[in-house]
Amino acid sequence: MAGHGNVINGRTVPLQVAYGSGSSVVITTCQVCGSAALKPVAFFGYLPPVNEMQKVGTVPHELPSYPVNLLFCENCELVQLGVSIDPNLLFPPSYPYTSGTTRILRENFAALYRECKEIAGLKPDDLIVDIGSNDGTLLSNFAENHRVLGVEPTDVGAMAVARGIPTVQKYFGKDTALSVRSEHGKAKIITAANCFAHIEDVHSVVDGILELLDDDGLFISENHYLISLLDRLQYDTVYHEHLRYYSLRSVKYLLEMHGLEVVHAVPIPTHGGSIRVYAARKGTRPVLDSVAAILASEPAGEAMVERLAKFRHDVLLTKLGLMAILKDVKEAGGRVAGISAPSRASTLVCYTGLDDGTLDFVAEIKGSLKIGKYMPGTIVPVVEESRLFDDQPDYALILSWHIAEELMPKLREKGFAGRFIVPLPVPRLA
Repeated sequence: MAGHGNVINGRTVPLQVAYGSGSSVVITTCQVCGSAALKPVAFFGYLPPVNEMQKVGTVPHELPSYPVNLLFCENCELVQLGVSIDPNLLFPPSYPYTSGTTRILRENFAALYRECKEIAGLKPDDLIVDIGSNDGTLLSNFAENHRVLGVEPTDVGAMAVARGIPTVQKYFGKDTALSVRSEHGKAKIITAANCFAHIEDVHSVVDGILELLDDDGLFISENHYLISLLDRLQYDTVYHEHLRYYSLRSVKYLLEMHGLEVVHAVPIPTHGGSIRVYAARKGTRPVLDSVAAILASEPAGEAMVERLAKFRHDVLLTKLGLMAILKDVKEAGGRVAGISAPSRASTLVCYTGLDDGTLDFVAEIKGSLKIGKYMPGTIVPVVEESRLFDDQPDYALILSWHIAEELMPKLREKGFAGRFIVPLPVPRLA
């Protein structure tokens, strides 16, 4: 990210990287404010991209891997990755993630719609645009009563079109925004759920939002919340897709650089703890008390530096704690399978060194695009969930541990008789 940049409010910030023949760029200045005052937080090793899943039976061969190191900007307090990977590698056309398969996300997006109706006073002709719209699950809540449009660069967008959600298969930026505005008009609401931290040139995204957003419109982002990540030791959500880990303070800083003002914020349960942030053009809407309340609860300055140091230490202890449990299981001859293969599982599996000697297989729900492939960086196969009951292991490692309390009773009802291992935030048997 070194080199030329844009000047925003008197500060030079990086331009979008031209990857050329390379596939990664080392980040030496803050992705938001351009400051070079970046402090190391933690290093999780060299990991493959989470969507680099080889078909079962593929002969092992050389695969790319990239560093996963967290950095802290002392100026704007953004926590961020220290490397940026070519998005064509991270989000291939065959991108296997679909948001509609996760109940908690479906419920969250339904709640978002109810909130929007109350806060924005939506009218039938209002346009709602979702950036990174995936399979259209978010927009499906708006589609019956309003105009909707998804912007999704991968082939998953075809699933949205099939369910009646108009979708543009492009990356979002200023050019895409101008094209959408020309054809559909301005948007009353623009959403970016779990993708606002993914896009390398975030300033071009915000510029595009400003081009497309109505004068009294709302931009609503949902991101994994840094404070939840720290409190629950969610190191497994640190991987190459997630370039930035926002506190409310850091996302507020970013939006204010572009004349947007945070007017409301609310914690939400998705992905183990996220934050929904409402922003509007400065001065167009009242700022609700929720903003000051959340900001007051966040560590800042030296307190944040200390909190990040504690996170690093505690993550190491969780790794060793999981290894101790698995050592005892294996010494007793126990078999272990993994439960679900979310993207975050790749970091946990690779950072803790789990392999086909540790896990017999990883079970995924029927219909998952990950079935029939190996977990990234391993030859552990992902199989259909029925195998968990037909070929029962002694233990099931809950890789989607953030929804463990929901998963475990369901698996018991389906017939799983073994014990569960919950790896985070404190490794335990259940």
